[in-house]
Amino acid sequence: MSTATGMTTPAGSQSLLHHRVDGPDGLPPLLLGPSLGTSLAVWQPQVPALARVRRVVRWDLPGHGGSSTAPLPENGATVAGLGRLVLQLADALGIDRFAYAGISLGGAVGTWLAVHHPERVESLAVVCSAARFGEPEGWRERAALVRAKGTGPVADTAARRWFTPEFAGAPAARALVDDLRATDPTAYAALCDALADHDLRDRLPHITAPTLIVAGREDPATPVAQARELADGIPGASLTEVAHAAHLANVERPGPVLAALLGHLATSADELTGEPTDDASRHAVGTSVRRAVLGDAHVDRATARTTPFTAVFQDFITRYAWGEIWTRPGLSRKNRSCVTLTALVAHGHHEELAMHVRAALRNGLTPDEIQEVLLQSAVYCGVPAANSAFAVANRVLEELGETEEEGQ
Repeated sequence: MSTATGMTTPAGSQSLLHHRVDGPDGLPPLLLGPSLGTSLAVWQPQVPALARVRRVVRWDLPGHGGSSTAPLPENGATVAGLGRLVLQLADALGIDRFAYAGISLGGAVGTWLAVHHPERVESLAVVCSAARFGEPEGWRERAALVRAKGTGPVADTAARRWFTPEFAGAPAARALVDDLRATDPTAYAALCDALADHDLRDRLPHITAPTLIVAGREDPATPVAQARELADGIPGASLTEVAHAAHLANVERPGPVLAALLGHLATSADELTGEPTDDASRHAVGTSVRRAVLGDAHVDRATARTTPFTAVFQDFITRYAWGEIWTRPGLSRKNRSCVTLTALVAHGHHEELAMHVRAALRNGLTPDEIQEVLLQSAVYCGVPAANSAFAVANRVLEELGETEEEGQ
């Protein structure tokens, strides 16, 4: 089955999940799993950047988006069954080993794959998910409601579960709620039953793939405690908590989630693409990380200003700072931002400081956390240095309305 890059591809048969592929064929594959009630559009905020470094395959759950209900077994849906459908899709696309990232139910599918088919999963990212999604009775009740009245009642309350109150009215939020309204009720109810039966807690230690857990700090559906249970149970897993985000954290705070994903993929590069030992591969990885942290607009401006004289420095900083240092696994992106802010305060590099205040927001720091870093710097770098730094940071935060704006 051939798949056109950047095109939505109808399933060759009704039993194959509807999917879309973005990114060149030669890049290593990354499969993205959606949350219950959403289509593959839920990953759209991250796809343009991810498709620069991966062949990105998004898929729709049965009865969601472009997928029919045909893949649902008559004897009931299970997370294991969804995992087998994903493997069937990968096989149809000629994909053997792949990186995987999934949101909520899509994350549960990823953990099942990592436990039962470790030979297929090269790295794993689990976003706003759980090893067990609460008590089964709640899911059984929701399934019964949808079978009786359709998806309308759950769509009416979805925004409160998926987003913070400040974001619930945003166009991106409304579009995803509309996706839920359009979901087949039979499929939605069957997948509620699958979540009711899902419990992988005792199998988490069997996961060997490098794993990233991402949690929204204001997520009522899969609270941070459930993310910590995943991180504690999976050997070597790392945890990133995203401030000001609820269940669909990648939609509400796309920058920090993208940065975490790109960092995770880069630090797993030895398994995914081979350790970047040549300048070209270090430059490619560095470019993707630089864009994730500093934003496309900044990198595009820097590239446009490059001259034959400055090109050697742009190549150096991309390969070394972004392709080697920022991709190392020893510190999270948030911690690297804290260190960078402190160093820039100490040396009085105010233009760079302003740039990295924006970067710190993308990496998941809140204005309050940036304030604490600058206050700590006042003790160890000097009050005059911190005084100037507070003025710079305050200006940037006022420009952004104390929130990250994509593309800055």
